[in-house]
Amino acid sequence: MKQVTTTLTVATNGPGLTEFTRDVKTWVSAQGMDEGLLTLFVRHTSASLLIQENADPDVQRDLQTFFERLAPWDPSLYRHTTEGEDDMPAHIRAALTQTSLSIPVVDARVALGTWQGIYLFEHRAHRQQRNVVLHLMGN
Repeated sequence: MKQVTTTLTVATNGPGLTEFTRDVKTWVSAQGMDEGLLTLFVRHTSASLLIQENADPDVQRDLQTFFERLAPWDPSLYRHTTEGEDDMPAHIRAALTQTSLSIPVVDARVALGTWQGIYLFEHRAHRQQRNVVLHLMGN
C-alpha cells in the first residue's frame, strides 16, 4: 500500500463553482496507482467541494442562485459580520455542503461518471485562492 499527498491551489472568480477535475485527473494519473481511494479536502470554512454535472452550465448557475436565496448576503440576519457581509452566509453555505470528497481510483483513473466534475464551490463575494489537499492511498 502506497500513500501520496499534494496540495492544489484553486483560483476562484468569486462566488460560484470552479471546476478543477483536469488538475485532479492529471495528478492521480502521474502517481502510477492502479487502484485506490482519493480523498480531497478544502482547507477553508467559507468554501466547499462538490461532485456535480459538468455538461450544462445552467446547473452551476442554478446551484449558486439557490444558495443565494438560502443564505443571503444580508448583514441584518447575522451576528458574525466582522469579516464582511458575505462571511456568515459563506459559513452557512459551507456547512450545508461538504469540505471533503472520497473518489475511488480504478485502472489508474478517478472513477467519475460521464457527466461528473469536481468543483470548488466558492461562497465568498470576491476572488480567492483556495487550497485543496489531495491524499491518494492505493497500489
